[in-house]
Amino acid sequence: MKILLVNTYDRGGAANACLRLHEGLLQEAVDSKVLLRRKEKSILKTFEFQKTQSSKSKLQILKEKGLLFLRVMGILNKPKQSEEQQFLRHREPGLELFSFPNSNFDITSSPLYQEADIINLHWVANFLDYESFFSKNTKPVVWTLHDMNPFSGGEHYLERHLGLDDLGFGIPRTYTKKEKEISNKNILIKKNALKDVKNLYIVTLCHWMSNEVRKSDILKKRPISLIPNGINSEIFQPRHRNYSRAILNIPEDKKVILFVADSITNNRKGYAYLKQALNLLQDDDVVLCAVGSKKTALESAKNIIELGAIYDERLMSMVYSAADVFVIPSLMDNLPNTVLESLMCGTPVIGFPVGGITDMVIDGDNGLLTKTITSTALLDSIQMFLESMDTFNRERIRENALKKYDLKVQADAYIKLFKTILKE
Repeated sequence: MKILLVNTYDRGGAANACLRLHEGLLQEAVDSKVLLRRKEKSILKTFEFQKTQSSKSKLQILKEKGLLFLRVMGILNKPKQSEEQQFLRHREPGLELFSFPNSNFDITSSPLYQEADIINLHWVANFLDYESFFSKNTKPVVWTLHDMNPFSGGEHYLERHLGLDDLGFGIPRTYTKKEKEISNKNILIKKNALKDVKNLYIVTLCHWMSNEVRKSDILKKRPISLIPNGINSEIFQPRHRNYSRAILNIPEDKKVILFVADSITNNRKGYAYLKQALNLLQDDDVVLCAVGSKKTALESAKNIIELGAIYDERLMSMVYSAADVFVIPSLMDNLPNTVLESLMCGTPVIGFPVGGITDMVIDGDNGLLTKTITSTALLDSIQMFLESMDTFNRERIRENALKKYDLKVQADAYIKLFKTILKE
């Protein structure tokens, strides 16, 4: 059984989830390979797509090089931006990524595709070309959904709010005429590309995504399997609390709230809600420990420790172990890797009752879910946790996470699905 996993990059949350599945499959002796549009990491059996120029004549190639030389020399003006580029440029700041259903890549031309028995698509934005791929594809396809883009008009999350008012409530988002027009156009392209496809199977990571798929016009009739992401439990495990704090220069006598995000300007990540909640929290014994890009400084009150971006997973397990609680203020989310990582390290989680977070966080057992999606509700849950933090059993949190999210659990579920499909 030869499985080809396909992902655009080998960095980012979806990429990590894809590569962890690849690791789990290899551990179970499955012939797994990963095809990437761009490869940056040295990971066993991962390959960058090799785009051939055979379709271009020598005259075309020389012409393109000549035009490039003229532009570099300032003799020729830069080409005008396409309609797609202009649209993306003028989108509201803070919105999640938007991508189109077309690309210049032909995944079916790869020898890795040709030798595989099953194609397992993951996050393939700007890599998968819907029309050409599904018209040429002859293999069973399992599509693991890391966000809503495969069945949306281009948005990766259909965000309902943008910004936060003074009372801590989200400001309803208004879709522009252009957004609606382009979204409808992209949905039509996807529907037409998939209308005659019979060998497509969907994997969702949580109940919320399963329900969203069933409501979509594009994928609602496809068979759905719910398989949560897996994680290496040997890497993400509880570390000694005080030793971890010493390594990270975190005070031993403080209550530590952990926040992890690649970008605090991304509206969906909800940092504005956490910032507002912490500004209202009157407790000098509490510090916020923040992990993520420091391109934009955290504009918040005192008691913040910024650790910057951390890419080493073992070091990240020490960060979770050093924290008393991990807070994820995402307004929409699928099955965040950060929550899995925290629970696997035995650290409780506080979050809004959205998406896959409700699958992972059991209120009062391994964390707390807020009553509403507001900054005041988040503050209430943080205060409630700080008053009762000793009641959360970190060993039990770890044990339950092992049962649900260990790599082997995920790999076994995929192997069972792959075997069923090949029998059909």
